[in-house]
Amino acid sequence: MREARPPAALLGGGAALLLSLLWMPALLPGAFRLLSLPRALLSMASGSPPSQPSPASGSGYVPGSVSAAFVTCPNEKVAKEIARAVVEKRLAACVNLIPQITSIYEWKGKIEEDSEVLMMIKTQSSLVPALTDFVRSVHPYEVAEVIALPVEQGNAAYLHWVRQVTESLSDSSTAVP
Repeated sequence: MREARPPAALLGGGAALLLSLLWMPALLPGAFRLLSLPRALLSMASGSPPSQPSPASGSGYVPGSVSAAFVTCPNEKVAKEIARAVVEKRLAACVNLIPQITSIYEWKGKIEEDSEVLMMIKTQSSLVPALTDFVRSVHPYEVAEVIALPVEQGNAAYLHWVRQVTESLSDSSTAVP
């Protein structure tokens, strides 16, 4: 097991597909505007203004107020320990562990390849700095990967639950849906 590690670079199995779907909007922010182009052109041809989709969909959810954070760990034991701790500390509402990813990266001038566990952590965006600090304090890697992407849309009830669970750091009575 290595002491120092940079972020995961390549994923194996179904995790690669999952993350490519999650990360695509962040990697190509203009892509969704291009998808609405045909609708806009049709609206122009009909003489009516194009309708603008609402990310909040009347749910009261503020786009970007919840984030999905990603952390790689050397094994399942470390990932479970960190996951349990961030949920207990209410730094996260939920953590998914995605096993058996393969990371290929450059570290200290050499190309490395390792098997890891990926943590997908759902939290309030405002808690990402505290989450990052905590992970860095307990993680075995010299450089722990902690990256977060804002959630623009999703199941309004779930996003509300994430905020509810992480808002009250002192209330431990919130149930998982």
